[in-house]
Amino acid sequence: MLFDRLRRFCVLLDCPELDSPPVFSPGEAVSGRVVLELSGEARLGALQLHAQGCAKVHWTESRSAGSSTAYTQNYSDQVPFLSHRDTLLAPPDNGEVTVLQAGKHEFPFTFQLPETLATSFEGRHGNVRYWVKAKLHRPWSVVKKAKKEFTVIEPIDINTPALLAPQAGVKEKLARAWYCNRGQVSVSAKIDRKGYTPGEVIPIFAEIDNCSTRTVVPKAAIIQTQTFIARGAKKQKKSVVASIAGDSIAAGKREVWHGRALKIPPVGPSILQCRIIRVEYALKVCVDIPGTSKLLLELPLVIGTIPLHPFGSRTSSVSSQYSVNLDWLRMVIPEEPEAPPEYSSVVSSEESAQNLSPPCQDELGNCLEGPFFAYIQEFRYRPPPLYSEVDPNPTSDSIRPRCMTC
Repeated sequence: MLFDRLRRFCVLLDCPELDSPPVFSPGEAVSGRVVLELSGEARLGALQLHAQGCAKVHWTESRSAGSSTAYTQNYSDQVPFLSHRDTLLAPPDNGEVTVLQAGKHEFPFTFQLPETLATSFEGRHGNVRYWVKAKLHRPWSVVKKAKKEFTVIEPIDINTPALLAPQAGVKEKLARAWYCNRGQVSVSAKIDRKGYTPGEVIPIFAEIDNCSTRTVVPKAAIIQTQTFIARGAKKQKKSVVASIAGDSIAAGKREVWHGRALKIPPVGPSILQCRIIRVEYALKVCVDIPGTSKLLLELPLVIGTIPLHPFGSRTSSVSSQYSVNLDWLRMVIPEEPEAPPEYSSVVSSEESAQNLSPPCQDELGNCLEGPFFAYIQEFRYRPPPLYSEVDPNPTSDSIRPRCMTC
């Protein structure tokens, strides 16, 4: 039989790097080959290739129709993205079979991906998958199949005005316990932009004002929300991908976050263009208040695939330097700088009269250890005359006035 002589039957995809998995972008060309290795002469019918890609969702929910009646409701949907068929080995026109000799045989193929595709995804209630399947036919025999999956990543460029826009919000909550007013807690937070890529650091600027009688704890987290849609129903799954916690804030106190860093772990990009599957991210700043529900402030995020250009735009110059170079964080600068001393307490009138020239570099010392002073050169030009309402050069009475008609 054929399959006793079949040593190897597989699908190989061409990749830029040999050890890396096959990853493609929408619109790219996918090329590869089907490898068939035989130990002896074999008679074949046809070798067909089928490339597919689709999004699928499925989940079940229990329903009750009465006190003793229950049933299970199924929700399913599917969206096709890719379907390409090709025949790599066709049978002769006379109806006979093709005879292949022993050895290794390769059948190359290539096809173009559509311009619009969703990113590959694996979730609890759905997935987005792409694969290439080869089928080897022989008369009066079982069809032999070989399958190779590949990954598609939809490019999301965060260097766009919408994703470079800062995100900010304010929330407040009245703390209550046993119908008693415990005071108000408020939080305001801001991030420099909406779009980020995995591995970047999000600097969080926030102010938490605790006017209640309880001690509260501020926290921040990146939340991933997976939404599955089928037949008008939705199923969501939320998970925390990264989080940080601040110090406890006593009653009547306030805490300020001056760019508290929250690093984005390796996560999949946002999926926003698929009809039945959506993957969204958000930054949630919450305050735990004992005895009542949490105070939540949510800022939307988009996880992209194309990182921020270091000097791509004026809006993103500061944020890009933060994500690319963190050396400036090592400088210890006080949050509330000390007020500079009076000029008279530093420079006396005699010293100012003797030396009016700027000091040399050695005299200044470290610029971060003391304030700067301005040194003004002496004004060496004659000052302008004083203004007087009396004319200093009046006209003489002996001079005859000139007649305008002469």
